[in-house]
Amino acid sequence: MTSMKRKSLRIKDGTELSYLEGGTGLPLVMVHGWSQSARVFAGQFEALSKVRRVIALDWRGHGESEKTENGYRICRFAKDLFDFVTGLELAEFDILCHSLGTSVLWSYLAMFGDERSPRKLIFVDEPAALLARPNWSVQTCLDAGAIIDSLESLSNFTDSVRQADTATAHADIMRPMFTSAFPDDKLISIAAENLKLPRRYAATLLEDNCLQDWRNVVKQIRNPVLVVAAEGSPHPLQSQQWITSQIPGAKLEILSENDGGSHFMFVENPERFNDYVLRFLAI
Repeated sequence: MTSMKRKSLRIKDGTELSYLEGGTGLPLVMVHGWSQSARVFAGQFEALSKVRRVIALDWRGHGESEKTENGYRICRFAKDLFDFVTGLELAEFDILCHSLGTSVLWSYLAMFGDERSPRKLIFVDEPAALLARPNWSVQTCLDAGAIIDSLESLSNFTDSVRQADTATAHADIMRPMFTSAFPDDKLISIAAENLKLPRRYAATLLEDNCLQDWRNVVKQIRNPVLVVAAEGSPHPLQSQQWITSQIPGAKLEILSENDGGSHFMFVENPERFNDYVLRFLAI
């Protein structure tokens, strides 16, 4: 973290977005997932900033960014990303997206891909559709990554998020996203950082993300793509294999559970994850 400087940018709607920046060279924008912040990439900053200008954004409401009353939707975050990279005058850049951050990028590509498309894309463990539809087969659900079986289940999940207003309670929600070997004290620390996003906003954003279906957008991607998946993630491995299969030339890397292969594999095994990313960027 010592080489990364905290900066901010006010985008077109007046919202002030905070970000961390370090290194030189071709920009690599890094966007975190639901309830996280740029700090979740602490294990990547040193290695990646040696070869790139690394820019790690806090989404609105998250981390040190402004806590606006509205805008906790994937499409608004996609516009925030467009305004952010435009404001920084990033004519050419690569992007690394974790979890919900990948959904934001898919929305960005659908709306702004013709105007300011990233060069290389790194997707980290996000399915194309989280909510199962009633007429979907078991195989369709696995391919889509639909781990939420009904609107009732989604409602129960978002209710639990609204009520999880302590680090301990939020850590209980996050525990399945990490391997059993990940220390409880580190999980509590991550959960505490997550609470910088007010829980009512977290629930709204989570619901919106789970209602999306990005399969048709994924099929249209022609950028160089790296998909990073994990055997110990709550998301079906088939969902990451499906995404890879839909994009010509896409590369898939999978971390085993014994190697820290969780939804947060870049936290549990930063060395292996960074190696995947650096090799992909060097191609």
